[in-house]
Amino acid sequence: MRTLIYVPIIHSVADMGTLGEELKRKSVSGLGENLWQKHTDTVNGYWEAIESYFKNIDLYIKGTKIYQDGMFVDGEIAMKLIGDGVKSGSQNSAIVLKLINRGAVLVKTEDFKMVKAEYDGLQLILRSKSNIKKIIQLVRYKMMKPILLRRRDRFIAATIDKTLEQDETGILFIGAYHKVMKKLSKDITVIELKEVAKIRKYQKTIQSRSKIKIDQLERLTQYMVKK
Repeated sequence: MRTLIYVPIIHSVADMGTLGEELKRKSVSGLGENLWQKHTDTVNGYWEAIESYFKNIDLYIKGTKIYQDGMFVDGEIAMKLIGDGVKSGSQNSAIVLKLINRGAVLVKTEDFKMVKAEYDGLQLILRSKSNIKKIIQLVRYKMMKPILLRRRDRFIAATIDKTLEQDETGILFIGAYHKVMKKLSKDITVIELKEVAKIRKYQKTIQSRSKIKIDQLERLTQYMVKK
C-alpha cells in the first residue's frame, strides 16, 4: 500500500518570493487593513495547526517523501530554496525543513517550465502600469490558469506515481486550487490533512471582498485553525 498525506496550501506573502510585497499591497488595498489582518492571522493559525499535526503524528518520518508545490529542483539547490523560504518567514518551508531534519526526503516535484509559465502570468498582472493593461493580462491569466494547473497536476501526479514505492508514505504540500488528487493512481491511499473543498471555499470567500458573509467566513476560519 502507498499512502499520501495531502496538505492543501494557503500561500502567505513569504511564500511568494519577489511577488509577495506587491501581492500584499494589492490585497490590503482590496480587502482593507482589518480584513487583511484577520486573513493573515487565519493563515498563521492554519500553519500552526499543520505543524502541530506533524509534531504529534505517530509516523516514522525517516524515508518519508516530501512533494512540494513549485519544487522544480532537488539536492543542494532544493535545500537552499527551502532555507531561503524559512529565512523569509515561510511557515510551509519551516515545516518541510523540520521534517527533513527528522529524516524525510525532499523530492523534485514539478517541471520548471510549467511553474515559470504561471509565475510569469502573475508577474505581468502585478507589474502592469495601466488599468487597461492589467485587465488584459488578468483576463489572459484567468483563461490560461486552468490549463496551466491541469498540466502541472498531471506532472505532479506522475512524479508521485514514479517515486512513491510500495509501503512508503509521502507528504504533498500543494496549493488548494490544484486538483492532483483526481489524477493520482488508484492504489495510493490519500489522507486529507484538511478538507481541500473547505480550504478552497475559504479562499473564494475572502476573495469575494464586498460579498463576504461574515458568519460563513468565521465558520471556515475556525475549521482552518483547529488543531
